[in-house]
Amino acid sequence: MALDEAIASLVKKDGIRPALRLYGWDGPSLSLGCFQDAADLDIAYCRARHIPIVRRPTGGRAILHGDELTYSLSARTDCKPFSGGLLDSYRRISSAFSLAFRKIGVVAEAKGERERGRVLAGSPLCFQSSSYGEILVNRKKVVGSAQKRWNDCLLQQGSIPYSYDEEAVRGIFGAEKFTALRDCTVGLKEVVPDLDEEEFRQIVAACFEEAFGVSLSPALPSPEELALAEELEREKYLQDHWNLQRQSRPSRQGEAGSFLSPSRNNS
Repeated sequence: MALDEAIASLVKKDGIRPALRLYGWDGPSLSLGCFQDAADLDIAYCRARHIPIVRRPTGGRAILHGDELTYSLSARTDCKPFSGGLLDSYRRISSAFSLAFRKIGVVAEAKGERERGRVLAGSPLCFQSSSYGEILVNRKKVVGSAQKRWNDCLLQQGSIPYSYDEEAVRGIFGAEKFTALRDCTVGLKEVVPDLDEEEFRQIVAACFEEAFGVSLSPALPSPEELALAEELEREKYLQDHWNLQRQSRPSRQGEAGSFLSPSRNNS
């Protein structure tokens, strides 16, 4: 989470090129939405099983990360292609993922309307509902995303689960929530059992190039990004006052999504 925020902060500050980050996890880790109440979850269960808990900079609700592909995209919003507003940027990013799914033989669609009210507020689980621009396969959610916006920059984070740790989901969210989750979401390896994870990661990158007409330049985080990430980790993402205390919403909200992506991750 610290590195995602650091990259976005420097894109915003210095006006550097957009950055797409694709990463995975070295063990189960739980992320909360920026404004989510930690009381929704069984924190004691997580601590007893050494499952790290971190609060995302983006909104939405909790995700148990593990066997998945996680992404973040940081970009300026005062110039194309992300100058058309929140929903337009969601649509554009979703088009890249829809293309990636087609490349692996999966028919997917992006949801065309937003969910509100009880549908979004009724569960602490991100994947129990889908909102505008999120990707569905056979009406089941397969990608969860959320976005934070400043006046001139966005950070979108997202998760594509390959499979679910059923025991941990039950322990953290309760058996009832797990049953409901299975009715409305699907892991990608349930649809494509022989999925090659590294090949899929490369396909996602290639489809962003195709969808946006750009050429991505593979790179490691810069020294400046790493230094800022270390500062954010130390002062924010390793602190209970950020991770476990509900954050106040801004008066003019710049968040969206129903995740929507690491206290322990493999970059």
